[in-house]
Amino acid sequence: MPELPEVETIVRDLNKLVLDRKIEDVWCDWKKSIKKPSNFFNFQKQIKKRRVKKIWRRAKNILIELSGDKILLIHQKMTGHLLYGKWQRAKGKWFSLTRGPIRDDPMNRFLHLIFWLDNGKQLALSDLRKFAKVELWDKNQFFSSPDFKSWGPEPLERNFTFEKFKKALPPKGRVKQVLMNPQVIAGIGNIYADEILWEAKVHPLTPIRQLNSRQLKAIYKAIRKVLQKAIKLGGTSISDFRKLSGEKGHFGELRRVYRRENEKCYRCGTIIKRIKIGGRGTCFCPACQKL
Repeated sequence: MPELPEVETIVRDLNKLVLDRKIEDVWCDWKKSIKKPSNFFNFQKQIKKRRVKKIWRRAKNILIELSGDKILLIHQKMTGHLLYGKWQRAKGKWFSLTRGPIRDDPMNRFLHLIFWLDNGKQLALSDLRKFAKVELWDKNQFFSSPDFKSWGPEPLERNFTFEKFKKALPPKGRVKQVLMNPQVIAGIGNIYADEILWEAKVHPLTPIRQLNSRQLKAIYKAIRKVLQKAIKLGGTSISDFRKLSGEKGHFGELRRVYRRENEKCYRCGTIIKRIKIGGRGTCFCPACQKL
């Protein structure tokens, strides 16, 4: 699933390419992805001719403010990613008219939602497993909704201080599961929880209440360091994620621990181990990250 760095990568590119564009029309062949309004034709009617005024990220969600006080929310879920280009339909399939990875990479061919823009380009959602979620909200209702209010603090904002980090932590729970809880900290998933804890030299099963001040500071610093580095490298594409251009991100090539079980730790040479925590595969170094 795209996590904070992947969603932030998409949002930054959207701001360069889609800001101030008008949505002329929309097509969808998997109408279950349109959650609000649940009727696609109502969604289509409401979104046409609206202009993109603002694009930002909150947690793992792409938020697009449209003219007429509407908010378009896109959660890419497990395998979804947005693409920007031009496509043509033939024999029931969409074919990219843009050369390069957006056309040649098989992961960019599962188009189920397309927005036509007023510059002749299209914004498409490729989603292999069809779990992505799209919602169109009235602006006032969105900002007062329980979902919006439930998201935890943004770890890369300036006001995310060490004190705010400590205050957000619950009294109970294993540290990895706590980091992945969106009500505690927004945007961290399985990939970056593993990478953050390796960077901080903290075992993923460590109970929150047993973390000392030194370990908490190490985790806090690692959160910012790892996420910022991942954004700079365009996210992680060892699975389904692709950037708006259809290209892969490059953080996966430099990952230290995630999905590296039975390989040597880059720091000490010990073999990386894999366990399950809360049903999620978890990789760590048993020498660097002692329990």
